[in-house]
Amino acid sequence: MTMIRLKFHSPDPQGQSKARHIRVALRRTPTADAILRALPFSAKVQTWGQEVMFDCPIRAHREDNAVNVVKAGDMAFWADGSCIAIGFGPTPISRYGEIRLASQCNIWGDALDDVSLLASIAAGTEVHVEHDQDERT
Repeated sequence: MTMIRLKFHSPDPQGQSKARHIRVALRRTPTADAILRALPFSAKVQTWGQEVMFDCPIRAHREDNAVNVVKAGDMAFWADGSCIAIGFGPTPISRYGEIRLASQCNIWGDALDDVSLLASIAAGTEVHVEHDQDERT
């Protein structure tokens, strides 16, 4: 299993940088392959309801199995905006508690850690996307 790591760096209440990590198991998809080839990269997080998203330096077409309703832990790629989207709860357009993204996205990976930690990530937080060091050893 190929894994990568998302590191979110945000200050704690004392102003110290605190890193939060999410390990991701990649699925066997063209989008996952493209993301793996683009590593490492960094971006600034944006938020929308209980979703974080950030730019990704790849271009990918919408895959045939793209979806807009996901479950917590699904790693999504929004082809129209070239960004990674991670839903961890309802968004402004969700119905009945679902996690509904703004449009159909390619699901390229599965979080191995609890994505509810993203609730504490503010817009503007820096995220580093890199190979998972534990997996490479």
